Amino acid sequence: MDIQVITKEEEFNRLLDQKNAFYLLKHSLTCPVSTFVKRQYDQFNEKTDIPCYMLHVQEARPLSNQIAEEYEVKHESPQALLFHNKQVIWHDSHGAVTVEALEDSSNRLHSSD
Repeated sequence: MDIQVITKEEEFNRLLDQKNAFYLLKHSLTCPVSTFVKRQYDQFNEKTDIPCYMLHVQEARPLSNQIAEEYEVKHESPQALLFHNKQVIWHDSHGAVTVEALEDSSNRLHSSD
């Protein structure tokens, strides 16, 4: 499944309104660590049935800041967040965002269903 890039608050709100779990990666287009994390995220996306989305922090800074403020998760880049029932139920950043960490977070989601 392709990873859709979101840029606007309306797009993000539509994701929340679907009431399905989804991942969001805050990705920097210029950071080498972010490039590594994006590769991990891409690999995870190929294995999971949970939709994965991305925002480019340089192109969607207001949305990135709004998410950080609204969900009380300090902005970092790269940063992966798992949303479920309109809440952030897992997040991590930088080198801690690996295929294994993403799989572990999705396993916790499935075990709580």
